[in-house]
Amino acid sequence: MSDEDSNSGWQLTESDPGVFTELLKSLGVPLIVDDLYSLDAESLAALKPIHALIFLFKWVPTKDSDGGPAGTYDPDFPGFFAHQVVNNACATLAVVNALGNIPSLPTGPQLAELLSFTTGMDPQTRGLVLTSADWLREAHNALSPPNAISLDGLELPRQAEEAYHFVVYLPYMGAVYELDGLKPHAVRHGAYEESGEGWLKTAREVIEARINTYPMGALEFSLLALHDDPLPTLQSQLQEAQTAGNSAVEADLLARISNENAKRENWAFENSLRRHNHVSLVHGLLLALAKIGKLEPATTKAKETMKEKIKKKKESGEAMDED
Repeated sequence: MSDEDSNSGWQLTESDPGVFTELLKSLGVPLIVDDLYSLDAESLAALKPIHALIFLFKWVPTKDSDGGPAGTYDPDFPGFFAHQVVNNACATLAVVNALGNIPSLPTGPQLAELLSFTTGMDPQTRGLVLTSADWLREAHNALSPPNAISLDGLELPRQAEEAYHFVVYLPYMGAVYELDGLKPHAVRHGAYEESGEGWLKTAREVIEARINTYPMGALEFSLLALHDDPLPTLQSQLQEAQTAGNSAVEADLLARISNENAKRENWAFENSLRRHNHVSLVHGLLLALAKIGKLEPATTKAKETMKEKIKKKKESGEAMDED
């Protein structure tokens, strides 16, 4: 992480459904986030109702003057749209840009006050207000702790790091919009039909076209779905099935509820690891290896492994720092 990134006060956010769901929980929003591994109709239908799609991609500077491929800038977009004015805030900004455009959405008091306060502001001012909210930055950083070890000041050679960016796609007033905090305006991607797949059909076409601009087989993006928490509905359906004595439906619902609970337990475990500072553990392991005379052999083996990785990277034409 660069000095500039550290000084912004906002840390990098992992593209993980557990991280985003925890963020939503801290904002008082009764929605969850799930990974999308496919954009086919069946995968999308399984998560309906979907309120927004959060897209992470490798960011490359462009000079779009009209909003980008298949889209047009809408300078008169009447919904909620905030610019990204500090580094690393794009994940939370994408979430807030989505939440600000979902009608009648229950939220926590702090987020409700923030959305109300920014009503009528231009996107740049909105972005400044959002990123000036200490509580929002703390919620963002809760699962993205600062680096415990800094190499700044050691004058080590640096390579340019690849930048990744979050944007959100959502329906608004009969059209699909892309809200990208680094663009001057919301991007309109056309109207959609309420019947059939609805807005998701148009969003899929737009996202697939964007993915197709990457080299074949590229893995430089991920997609998350922001949708209703299915547990309350599943539990209600379970009660109805039990009352009706429908054992087949009851068994199916119990399995689905069990899967949902297992997923959340896994999220909670992974988030607990993200919150923990592992430096002391690593330091203790290194000391233990040194005391029994195994640190130097382990270091030598690690260097040999790294040299082999560097060799393979060079053979494939990829650059890799040898330090």
